[in-house]
Amino acid sequence: MTATIPNLPSLYDPFSTEAKWQKFWEDNQVYKADPNKGGEPYCIVIPPPNVTGSLHMGHAFESALIDTLVRYHRMQGRNTLWLPGTDHASIAVHSMLEKQLKKEGKTRYELGREKFLERAWQWKAESEGTILNQLRRLGVSVDWSRERFTLDEGLSKAVVEAFTRLYEEGLIYRGEYLVNWCPASQSAVSDVEVENQEVNGNLWHFRYPLTDGSGFVEVATTRPETMLGDTAVAVNPNDDRYKHLIGKTLTLPILQREIPIIGDEYVDPTFGTGCVKITPAHDPNDFDMGKRHNLPFINIMNKDGTLNANAEEFQGQDRFVARKNVVSRLEADGFLVKIEDYKHTVPYSDRGKVPIEPLLSTQWFVKIRPLADNTLEFLDQQTSPEFVPQRWTKVYRDWLVKLTDWCISRQLWWGHQIPAWYAISETDGQITDNTPFVVAKSETEAWEKAKLQFGENVKLEQDPDVLDTWFSSGLWPFSTLGWPEQTQDLATYYPTTTLVTGFDIIFFWVARMTMMAGHFTQQMPFQTVYIHGLVLDEKGQKMSKTKGNGIDPLLLIDKYGTDALRYTLIREVAGAGQDIRLEYDRKKDESASVEASRNFANKLWNAARFVMMNLDGQTPQQLENPVATELSDRWIISRYHQVIKQTTNYIDNYGLGEAAKGLYEFIWGDFCDQYIELVKSRLQADADPVSRRVAQQTLGYILEGIMKLLHPFMPHITEEIWQTLTQQSADSPQTLPLQIYPQVDANLIDLALEEQFELLIATIRTIRNLRAEADIKPGVKVTANLQTESEKERKVLTAGQSYIKDLAKVETLTITDKQENQTVATKKPQRGLKTIGLIIVAIVFGRVALAAGNAIDDIPIIGTFFELIGFGYTAWFVSQNLLTAQARQKLWRQFFPQKELEQSQEPENAIAGVIGTIQVLIPLSGVVDIEAVRAKLEKSLSKAEAEVESLSTRLNNPSFVDRARADVVQGARDALAEAQKQAEILRERLKGLS
Repeated sequence: MTATIPNLPSLYDPFSTEAKWQKFWEDNQVYKADPNKGGEPYCIVIPPPNVTGSLHMGHAFESALIDTLVRYHRMQGRNTLWLPGTDHASIAVHSMLEKQLKKEGKTRYELGREKFLERAWQWKAESEGTILNQLRRLGVSVDWSRERFTLDEGLSKAVVEAFTRLYEEGLIYRGEYLVNWCPASQSAVSDVEVENQEVNGNLWHFRYPLTDGSGFVEVATTRPETMLGDTAVAVNPNDDRYKHLIGKTLTLPILQREIPIIGDEYVDPTFGTGCVKITPAHDPNDFDMGKRHNLPFINIMNKDGTLNANAEEFQGQDRFVARKNVVSRLEADGFLVKIEDYKHTVPYSDRGKVPIEPLLSTQWFVKIRPLADNTLEFLDQQTSPEFVPQRWTKVYRDWLVKLTDWCISRQLWWGHQIPAWYAISETDGQITDNTPFVVAKSETEAWEKAKLQFGENVKLEQDPDVLDTWFSSGLWPFSTLGWPEQTQDLATYYPTTTLVTGFDIIFFWVARMTMMAGHFTQQMPFQTVYIHGLVLDEKGQKMSKTKGNGIDPLLLIDKYGTDALRYTLIREVAGAGQDIRLEYDRKKDESASVEASRNFANKLWNAARFVMMNLDGQTPQQLENPVATELSDRWIISRYHQVIKQTTNYIDNYGLGEAAKGLYEFIWGDFCDQYIELVKSRLQADADPVSRRVAQQTLGYILEGIMKLLHPFMPHITEEIWQTLTQQSADSPQTLPLQIYPQVDANLIDLALEEQFELLIATIRTIRNLRAEADIKPGVKVTANLQTESEKERKVLTAGQSYIKDLAKVETLTITDKQENQTVATKKPQRGLKTIGLIIVAIVFGRVALAAGNAIDDIPIIGTFFELIGFGYTAWFVSQNLLTAQARQKLWRQFFPQKELEQSQEPENAIAGVIGTIQVLIPLSGVVDIEAVRAKLEKSLSKAEAEVESLSTRLNNPSFVDRARADVVQGARDALAEAQKQAEILRERLKGLS
């Protein structure tokens, strides 16, 4: 019976293959973590994407990096958990719902909090699946059974626990502070939600008169309306122009308020006039200065961006309307000096898309220094966490040192409502800045506390604000594992192993997680923080919504497949933390780099098909591991184990890009282009059965190993090939993600052998290149002469001559010593005369020998005896001196002494190449149309020489060199050098045909 030979379809279809295995992995809970399994844990929690979001290239890049690490460590036998989840994106969802309500002619206050939240949860249920399904398309190996959401019951419990503990420890307080205020969403926003934009604005100069009438000082500002809240003017105490004024007072224009002149070293004497107006309630730097000098804090702004009663005649005006009116009034009163055009940076609310206002507001704050200092101790004393690349450690540390108190309240409804209840019965039924409150874990507990403090008739109202999203995100590494409960997941997988994230949120998320974890768990939440770079567009620019230069990863997945995109993103990483550039043609929505990865997948697919068609229906397990005897088998096995060692070393040290490149070179170059070609003749039906089986064993062994090595990078195609190769049962198949990653066997690595084989491969490559240069047709076999003075190289070439003949299409191959490969002096007439002389001598000698033979022949018995001796000697002479080229050359040198010889010349009409110290000669006579080749080379040479002449003339023209742009001149010089080199090569080729 003939064995059934499993095989793959002729063409690889990434779309059906990827969908099939994504469903299989999830349906069979292949990635479900088991804390009871044992083994060293490896845990990563996903940086939770916003529930409002859709997959962008940053998500794709980050997910590909994490999944590669997770799959690798799972295959290393570690007890692996990658925990997925999403963030509730408080401001984003809130803003989106308010826009919807505005279109309907409604406000959230008209709708009411309960109905508003019902609408938010309904929207979340409909839209949350978008990004999760997109993550599924990336083939991420997460444990979907543990999926978390920052507003789910468990995480909400963790948030309340954290808030109440911090409050009871005196680390959370309610107070007045300057915050980033978004008038559009009417909420405080965090620093990360502020986007600085460069704008073309103005710098207004005003005079503030001295109260004693002795003169005035000039101030400059980009926000004239804020002068209504000025409470001082500051100068540098070392500024000789103004230090005599410190302590005097000014009369604030319009409002006629008396304000002091203060001295503060923060003031830069070189900026503007050296006099700075101080508005403590509306500028962060002025706020700090106001506290240092005990200045009044006057708020002139309502929460909707209009001016309040402190602005007097400008009350009720929008801030930008008031700006124009204040300038007009100052100009009318004679205080306006000048207006300058001024380009400067303005902070915008990322969500509200309007300029933020620094606003004095009563908010909830975390005392950050105790948390930050504790985290600094972990860093300085234990180097925990460890940053990769290490350079980010200093950035992280500097941030922790500079942190100030953290505003954690947001004036929104979607989010974790602050667990504080106000005794409004104490302040006429209203929540004011002075209303007393209790903090509790539940409303029931709040009532119990409030009754004890304020009596049975107390009326309570929960704080309407919600917590900053980063508060819940800061708990993510341990709240997702069950904290504050002491769960088995928490005991097994915490602290997590690695955090993979972008450098742009080290400050806003990484630091918050380490501070929260250090305080609540007395451990850092992860051992290592792997910081990745950005995905840049085809011009090397950062992708952004503002520029509109983003690249949709799903578009590329639909065109080339998930594995191709994943592999491209990882392969492009030149080093840990480096940005990557993605080639992209926006007109065609195509990427040459992703297409190259798809071609790699096709190459692998076709190689796998060839191997399986030549295994006689057997699996690698049935064939058993090879015991290599032939040179090529030992070489590929050595290379394979060298690549295992290289790949594991790279991944263990976060060199994912280098690992991907190394696998590409081994799979495409060594395995597909070299080894498979080398063993084709051994796979024929009439080949030696022992050699054939070893070739089959080696092919199966290496191909299965490649599937395992490559799986973390390209999970779908490797699973499909592996399943077919190993002939898994449809009823209870094993799966590649749960196989053991290849382990290196140092005994099978032979570096000397690899070096020798590289010489063979380089020789084959050179012969192939020479064939191409000479336009020798693929089916035509050639004669090749390899010359080297190195005996070691000659032995290597001799041992691998069958490979050279097979792969380079060589019919006659000679391997000679350069020193011995010498001939008579190059003067052809002399060589011809000597040859004729040798022939004449041979004829005379033959005639004499014939005469002597005839004489001896007449003597009985002796004649027969001499005939036998003559026949034997002739046979010996021919075998020793005439059968090989080297023997004939040696015989020639006996007749013509060495002093008459010169180095051999390349045969006429031959093409030559060099590999190190090896010279390769291929005679062309009878192989190609030499005249046609010569004509082609001469035409190319003429074109190159014309280019040289044109560029030389251009560069010798002073007008061009002096007036053209530097890059244009350099481009011409580079082109000239290239044309000169090309002409030189062409002349050498023509010389070989002379």
